[in-house]
Amino acid sequence: MSKPLSPGATGAKAINTPAQVLFASLIGTAVEFFDFYIYATAAVIVFPSLFFPKSDPAAATLLSLATFGVAFLARPIGSALFGHFGDRIGRKTTLVLALGTMGLSTFLIGCLPTYSLIGVAAPLLLALCRFGQGIGLGGEWGGAVLLAVENAPPNKRAWYGMFPQLGAPLGFFLSGLVFYLLSHLLTNRQFLSFGWRLPFLASAALVLLGLYVRLTITETPVFEAARKRGEQTEMPVLKVFTHYTKSLVAGIMICLATFVLFYLMIVFALSWGVNALHFTRDKFLLIQLFGVIFFAGTIPIAALLAEKGRRVVMIAVSVAIGIFGLVFAQIFQAGTTGAIVAMCLGLALMGLTYGPLGTIISEIFPTSIRYSGSSLAFSFGGILGASATPSIATWLATHYGLQYVGYYLTGSAVLTTIGLLWIHETRDEDLTTAPIT
Repeated sequence: MSKPLSPGATGAKAINTPAQVLFASLIGTAVEFFDFYIYATAAVIVFPSLFFPKSDPAAATLLSLATFGVAFLARPIGSALFGHFGDRIGRKTTLVLALGTMGLSTFLIGCLPTYSLIGVAAPLLLALCRFGQGIGLGGEWGGAVLLAVENAPPNKRAWYGMFPQLGAPLGFFLSGLVFYLLSHLLTNRQFLSFGWRLPFLASAALVLLGLYVRLTITETPVFEAARKRGEQTEMPVLKVFTHYTKSLVAGIMICLATFVLFYLMIVFALSWGVNALHFTRDKFLLIQLFGVIFFAGTIPIAALLAEKGRRVVMIAVSVAIGIFGLVFAQIFQAGTTGAIVAMCLGLALMGLTYGPLGTIISEIFPTSIRYSGSSLAFSFGGILGASATPSIATWLATHYGLQYVGYYLTGSAVLTTIGLLWIHETRDEDLTTAPIT
């Protein structure tokens, strides 16, 4: 058997192997979501007491959750910024810059002085760093999905596209595990004094690993082919809004139920479970860590099913999410067993809807604007479906009862189903041609 010729000997360009592509798309999003989730956890259990006045604990929690939502407002800016360069100069370079932005913002959070030291400047700096996290994540997700999908064989795009999605449960599991271990190894005073900073500072090591992996890959063949044909657009973001409005709106609607479900299960459930249902922080974090196993396990199942058809799988899962919303309150409030069942069911449904999401969103945009279009759809979906979800859910549960939180979830599932009915099946879409307008 002859050895493959080296690129230097032939003038050919190195080609990414499947292992390189899948690992690079997975490790980047795992690092990004680890950074994102340690903030989500800290926003519930740490920041209210350290970065806001202690005179009104309820108000401090709501303000802390508001800073959590700042990242979702920053996401479209990051999507437009990184999407522009991702569609103009390439996926690889842009992904490196997005990861670096996210990593630096997260590291700086671990260095911030608290309210007791600098007063109102503390929450302002916290919000600024959170804004930086959102900018980075706005550019990361779409590029990571394209790295996988644009390197995939035509009949394996959903399978490849689920690898960056696996970064979400992996990142969450690592962040939850870190906080759980710290809460056991440190006293509460030590944890609030310095322990909470350790995950933010340690994230630098993960970021460096992600950057190294990203720097070893080459550009996607789909983008390279489009660049050689001269198909790049001067203003890709503008073209998304002017020529692919239907695709953008449909993509936003398709993302809604996914975002609402996830941030109910991860942020609201933790806050409500500890403060209203009187679980200990450690116990509920353990319940969430158990539930995330179902999240990770159902992502590849959904991807395999979606190879037969993206839309029908997503519609079926959206209907199931709507039904889950109707019974969520009864299950969640039924003691420890009920909380475990609710988390496992909710996060299993999350995996089923999240697995094919990146693939179907990327397939409704052409190559010349795919980075911008998919990133913007995901980011605006985050604003509508996630930025205010913990606060809205807390307000609904406090004023009307927990069942209205479930109705809120059901309503989002209805909107997502409408978005899915608005597009056609994308399984056989040629990524080198322009789909629906």
